[in-house]
Amino acid sequence: MTDFLWTRPDGPEIGTVLLAHGSGAAMDSPFLERMTKALVTERLAVVRFEFGYMAKRRTEGKKPLPPAAEKLVAEYRYAIRQLLATDAITHPILIAGKSLGGRVAVMTGASELTPPDLGPVAGVVVFGYPLHPTGTPEKLRLAPLTDCKLPLLIAQGDRDDFGNRAEFEALDLPPAIKIVWLDDGSHDFGPRGQSGATLSGNIAAAAVATAGFARTFAIETDTDDD
Repeated sequence: MTDFLWTRPDGPEIGTVLLAHGSGAAMDSPFLERMTKALVTERLAVVRFEFGYMAKRRTEGKKPLPPAAEKLVAEYRYAIRQLLATDAITHPILIAGKSLGGRVAVMTGASELTPPDLGPVAGVVVFGYPLHPTGTPEKLRLAPLTDCKLPLLIAQGDRDDFGNRAEFEALDLPPAIKIVWLDDGSHDFGPRGQSGATLSGNIAAAAVATAGFARTFAIETDTDDD
């Protein structure tokens, strides 16, 4: 059974975000705490979870390296099934993640999501997509992006060491992929002091973009019902 960490807004919700962590930081890391707070401010319910290797760090006190991303897709799919089995989920449902967690979310979106227990997933959100390993820009991780079957939103820092703006803009990406650029942001969205941008502002911008992304599915649903 997946252990979920729920954070919900006080008022009406516009959707639910299932949120996975990065490779070395748990679901209650400072970045995900701040990101969750910003998403909840935008009236999104946030459900955080940990992959098995990270959960073992809590229970066994060990620090194992993460497995290959493709080996985590089954765990993400299982988390989706567990989420959909709970009550009072607000649609649309977005699967999301920070860095590695986002990469796995995209790979999950590229897998078969048509069975009734996975079909309600509307889109994918990535907070800092690792386009390539740091320092090796030639090793592009394009296949998950081009193979993803769901609409995809990427919130990316302008100067992310794992994929900066110039590197992304040189690619011919599918039109279903939307990228929101965060001013002078690093992989963790933090800007340099002289830029005039702020970490809080970049996190808020990512949350606003995610809420807007969620609302597009709500509008489509309303239209279909008319």
